[in-house]
Amino acid sequence: MLHKVAEYIKSLYPAVPETAVILGSGLGALADRAENAVRIPYGELEGFPVSTAPSHRGELILGTLGGKTVLLFSGRFHLYEGYSAKETVLTVRLAKALGAEKIILTNASGGINKTLNCGDFMLISDHISAFVPSPLIGKNDESLGVRFPDMSNVYDREIRKAVKKIACDNGIELKEGVYAQLTGPQFETPAEIKMLANIGADAVGMSTVIEAIAAVHCGLKVCGISVIANLACGLLDKPLTSEEVTETANAKAPQFEKLVTEIIRNI
Repeated sequence: MLHKVAEYIKSLYPAVPETAVILGSGLGALADRAENAVRIPYGELEGFPVSTAPSHRGELILGTLGGKTVLLFSGRFHLYEGYSAKETVLTVRLAKALGAEKIILTNASGGINKTLNCGDFMLISDHISAFVPSPLIGKNDESLGVRFPDMSNVYDREIRKAVKKIACDNGIELKEGVYAQLTGPQFETPAEIKMLANIGADAVGMSTVIEAIAAVHCGLKVCGISVIANLACGLLDKPLTSEEVTETANAKAPQFEKLVTEIIRNI
């Protein structure tokens, strides 16, 4: 299926993207910055799921950004939408099939580490995948990668080093930490946040980790960036809402777009 979809996309936009970007909740406006773009709704791609999460447009964009050919996924697929782990990583595997060598995974997340504040950008240094199913369960597709891929450098060290310099050069504060994925769609309980803090998580969300595993499996270099959209449950005496997540991400969108554009330009 992926090969057929990739060939269809290539017939519409033959240029090979250097970098793919998956845009998280409230971060989809970056897709509007792509120049000479071709936009393809997911519904036009055979066998592709459709995004149902709020603020996820559900379209693929190929164009130029930061002087480079890019592939942007405006909307992703989540376990909580009822998709399997393998379905949630179709975007990643399609990026590889279209020739991308690097992928930037973005999300809006809840801050656990008390040094993180709403609106902060966090470069993902590592992740915790223990609470979600691996997209690699089942028969291994040797054309994608090995049966037991190494996960010691998921978020590429050289890319992280470059991203920190890019942020510094552009006057953008960038923190760094470990991200944990839970399934959702419910927000975490205070006890769960306490547990995540105790095992080393700095931020938590409902995406990204599964995509990162699939990206490493198929040979893509990974960069992960979280926008801390809210402080996790129990850190503030108020309920969490999806509207708060989207509002914070939207407010940080201009700076986020600048950071990601410069990353695309320079890595």
